[in-house]
Amino acid sequence: MKNFFQFEELGTNYRREIIGGVTTFLAMAYILFVNPSVLSLESVEQLPDGVTRMDADAIFVATALAAAVGTLIMGLVARYPIALAPGMGLNAFFAYTVVLQWGIPWETALAGVLASGLIFIVLTLTGVREKVINAIPNNLKLAVGAGIGLFIAFIGFTNVGIIESDPDTFLTLGDVSNPYTLLAIFGVVATVILLTLGLRGGVFYGMIVTAVAGMLVGLIDPPTGMGDVVSSVPSMEPTFGAAFQDFGEIFTLQMLIVIMTFLFVDFFDTGGTLVAVATQGGMMKDGKLPRANRALFSDSAATVAGSVFGTSTTTSFIESTTGVSAGARTGFASIITAILFLLALFFSPLLGIVTAEVTAPALIIVGILMAANLRHVEWDKFEIAVPAFMTLISMPLTYSIATGIAVGFIFYPITMLVKGRGKEIHPVMYVLFVIFILYFIFIPE
Repeated sequence: MKNFFQFEELGTNYRREIIGGVTTFLAMAYILFVNPSVLSLESVEQLPDGVTRMDADAIFVATALAAAVGTLIMGLVARYPIALAPGMGLNAFFAYTVVLQWGIPWETALAGVLASGLIFIVLTLTGVREKVINAIPNNLKLAVGAGIGLFIAFIGFTNVGIIESDPDTFLTLGDVSNPYTLLAIFGVVATVILLTLGLRGGVFYGMIVTAVAGMLVGLIDPPTGMGDVVSSVPSMEPTFGAAFQDFGEIFTLQMLIVIMTFLFVDFFDTGGTLVAVATQGGMMKDGKLPRANRALFSDSAATVAGSVFGTSTTTSFIESTTGVSAGARTGFASIITAILFLLALFFSPLLGIVTAEVTAPALIIVGILMAANLRHVEWDKFEIAVPAFMTLISMPLTYSIATGIAVGFIFYPITMLVKGRGKEIHPVMYVLFVIFILYFIFIPE
């Protein structure tokens, strides 16, 4: 085992790897409860006609299994201390835009996730993936990541009534005297304090603190026995294999946009996370990441597996940097994290405790962390600032990640051509320009 993971060469040992694996799990364990809440549209009391709700228990199992399988593949194939799970942002796009706003059945949306994962595998194995990513300007990549952060935070604010709709001003401050809204605000403050103090896993611990506070004041029903904490693994039948049932429905312009969005955002998340984790752990060699294709394959294979289980796109988690900072350097840490996700399968009853008020702070805080990308955008160049800002602002205002990407990718060639920088525009961007124009023409709102 030591030789396989090259413990001596990387200057690590079992203790450091185990601590790193546990640390990474604690930092990202919140996804086990946030993902079912988002994908099941828990905060939406009345669904539009024709829109059905995914089973939260099945999503919980799918989330844990997707994370375990993806992280295990990453640990054994790529041998990196990087954990994977259904990504924040893409789960919101899946639920709130594709299913809720566009009325696409969640089964068809899962088929779109499956298709994006298969395309990702092909692009990775053929080496095309790097060319596609390099065609997209870095400033737009940064704006997309930050825009998704704003979108996620906005969902968190509205889910618990901190922000509400208003007939006169469109949006307004909600009733902050409402005890449930106050609980969510308390959760945000508590999580901010924990993270400011530098506590690894602060988002997860913030959820625990919020849930305990909710039980103490009578807003959340506390568990009455071990059966409310630990139980057998719930059935995954409601979601397992649903992606195959509707695979024939993905060949439309609307689903093309969906698949492209899944694909692009996963590209950005994966590439950024791999570089961040490898840089922090001193794993980069001559500015390049060894076994990069293996890592990308692991990510794409996890997306395929997750879609079959019944969850949105599975991607590498930036929270893996917490494990690296705790000493993890090899894929053995990923194996530890994967085992903990498998053990988590037996704690599904806790979904009843983790209400919208408990998950909203996690959404808001993750949004803040994702918005950090904005500092790298070249705001002093107007031809860059316009598409970046349009991407950024369009996501929360239109309640759609896809629309934000489309707006930014349309403005970019326009401003660059007018500025006389047309030679810097990759041909792929012109293709995307046309596709997104068609998107606004033919995709019904």
